[in-house]
Amino acid sequence: MAKSSILVVKMLSSANTGVFYVAKRNPRKKPEKMEFRKYDRVARKHVIFKEAKIK
Repeated sequence: MAKSSILVVKMLSSANTGVFYVAKRNPRKKPEKMEFRKYDRVARKHVIFKEAKIK
């Protein structure tokens, strides 16, 4: 079987609250880093979430 090319990435809040989402990304289709505008539960508002490495 072939190895999957989809990466699992951590989407970290730009509000520095420590909140993160986990998302999947195909590096062949989207080589640039992802950015989403999602809800931050700690800050209680929508902020930009940027891609970070999972340790």
